[in-house]
Amino acid sequence: MNNHNVNREAILAAANNLRWEVGENLHDTLMESIYENATAIARKAVIYPDKKPAFSFDRTLDKILTSKYFGFPLMLLILGAVFWVTIEGANIPSGLIASLLVDTLHPLLKNFTNSFMPWWLSGVLIDGAYLAMAWVVSVMLPPMAIFFPVYTLLEDFGYLPRVAFNMDPLYKKVGAHGKQALTMAMGFGCNAAGIVATRVIDSPREKLIAIITNNFSLCNGRWPTQILISTIFIGGIAPAYLTGLVSAAAVVFVAILGITFSLVVSWILSKTILRGEASAFSLELPPYRPPRILQTLYTSLIDRTIFVLWRAVIFAVPAGMVIWLAANITIDGVSIANHFINWANPFALIFGLNGVILLAYIIAIPANEIVIPTVLMLTVANLGLSSVGAGSGVMFELDSVADTASILHAGGWTLLTGINLMLFSLLHNPCSTTIYTIYKETKSVKWTLISTLLPIAMGFSVTFFVTQIWRLVVGS
Repeated sequence: MNNHNVNREAILAAANNLRWEVGENLHDTLMESIYENATAIARKAVIYPDKKPAFSFDRTLDKILTSKYFGFPLMLLILGAVFWVTIEGANIPSGLIASLLVDTLHPLLKNFTNSFMPWWLSGVLIDGAYLAMAWVVSVMLPPMAIFFPVYTLLEDFGYLPRVAFNMDPLYKKVGAHGKQALTMAMGFGCNAAGIVATRVIDSPREKLIAIITNNFSLCNGRWPTQILISTIFIGGIAPAYLTGLVSAAAVVFVAILGITFSLVVSWILSKTILRGEASAFSLELPPYRPPRILQTLYTSLIDRTIFVLWRAVIFAVPAGMVIWLAANITIDGVSIANHFINWANPFALIFGLNGVILLAYIIAIPANEIVIPTVLMLTVANLGLSSVGAGSGVMFELDSVADTASILHAGGWTLLTGINLMLFSLLHNPCSTTIYTIYKETKSVKWTLISTLLPIAMGFSVTFFVTQIWRLVVGS
């Protein structure tokens, strides 16, 4: 047994020495050499008839999509088009669902339950649990129902393996896997789905890196917050004819910033707690094929959209009940929510935020979709504006951006608050559904805590430095 251990240690030591001698690019060099030799042999040995080779659709398309000149711009253009279709296409159905669930059914249910329930029970169930569910469904369902089918169609067509091929050199430099690009793209639809997508990565180390950094992909639940705040505060300082363009550019900048953080954190993890070399893999690019529409719709809508939405609703319902209780249970005539806001304000101001934002993000851990309705409800309650909204503890949104801006400005929000909220929306803990999915995938409390706490630590750090620099330069 001792001889066996000695031999094993000797073999491992020899392998480690060889690794340093041959370098980390041995596999790539070897594969390139094999293909170069095979091409040279074929060039000398194969005789073609006096005609041009037959046209190959796959080869021609690959020359464009995997080109070092056109590959990246086309990838950004295609993904940008997917995001645009998702955001624009979801606006009308989101509005219709919100109109049905919030504007129509909520008053009917409220009146019905008030006829036989105590006011507080009706409030908890209808103004709390039901409204939270309604907001999550109306905001979350349409974007996912568009994004996931489009993403799956690209996957079925054969484009996504080309994305992994293009991104592999970049991710290899930061010690991660090229397929992390695919999980990151899926995270733009939903981070929980992005975590599940990390199963395509075979290396446990690189899979953990992909899981920990997936939260930096701006999921569809955070897009409404980004768009609204950018329109009010960033677009608000631009000339009227540039408002839309400037606010859109700000949201795109935040999304790109998230990708940058993903790469930087991947590199840091690969050099510290997840130290190791990027694994070499041979990616066989599958042939292009017509997407299978019916199978794609089933896979994306049933296996992804409904599955993720159901988990989000399960976590959002109790959060809605907590929101209502915090706004309606009073101590010395002041609600628990207002007590927390007043207590948290001095701490939050250090980071250019406020107590309303901190409480909203604590309450909205189950679902990012309820951040804005919660912020408006808490702001109105804290200011004592009884004429706005539907009552204490009732989440709401306004159709008019100008009216929303007036409420936020009345609550003391400034341009700095808006910028830091956009940054904090990008850099904060994952939602409950994603946290649960991380635990299911890793089976580890340790990695679940790291995946949860690392983004929020970065969020507070970034907003702190932005606030201090802002106050040094601007003065307020």
